[in-house]
Amino acid sequence: MNISPIATVHSCFGEKFGVPRQPMLADASRASIELLPPVNSPDAIAGIAEHTHLWIIFQFHQTNGQWSSKVRPPRLGGNKKLGVFATRSPFRPNNIGLSVVRLIEVRTSPRVELIIGGADLVDGTPVLDIKPYIPYVDAVSEARSAFADAPPPSLAVYIPEEIQKKATAYSDEWGTDLPLLIRQVLQQDPKPAYQTPDPERIYGMRLCGFNLRWRYTSGGIEVVSLS
Repeated sequence: MNISPIATVHSCFGEKFGVPRQPMLADASRASIELLPPVNSPDAIAGIAEHTHLWIIFQFHQTNGQWSSKVRPPRLGGNKKLGVFATRSPFRPNNIGLSVVRLIEVRTSPRVELIIGGADLVDGTPVLDIKPYIPYVDAVSEARSAFADAPPPSLAVYIPEEIQKKATAYSDEWGTDLPLLIRQVLQQDPKPAYQTPDPERIYGMRLCGFNLRWRYTSGGIEVVSLS
């Protein structure tokens, strides 16, 4: 079986730590899917703009290649084990991922690319295939998940005024709302689920080219710096 990437992701997420654990949880996140030769032709995406959402099949390229038959899902606190095929763990036999994203814009110049929102894809992710999301077959109203039947609870996020101003002044070619993105990413509690919040520890991640740093308080999360 020979599979080659057909596109690469340019994302606001510079590293895997802090990336939302599921797509669409941070709708303010932005990314570009740039098609690669030999499929980087406008013909390959003709008609794709008629769809509001897409399925992205990709490779978890930052995993270490090791996998286990049982893993610890974050939604279960990182303590209970389930079979790898009963979870969405990135540590899989073929390290293939699947995400549904919102299609924002189609661009054919200077390169063929799709601007997407709600991505949970780290910068540089290899894309293996792109398919339209078809609501009448892909949205199953009666579907249930025993341990992940609803979004995780959100933490309160406090952004000091001077950092809020700096984030508001940010602009990029995708129209990212950085203050909203910071809130959406942090309110999901990016730290490992098994860790107890340490008010003395400063956490950090790369977001939109910035080093975003925060700490945990009794009331939630406080942004410390954006540099």
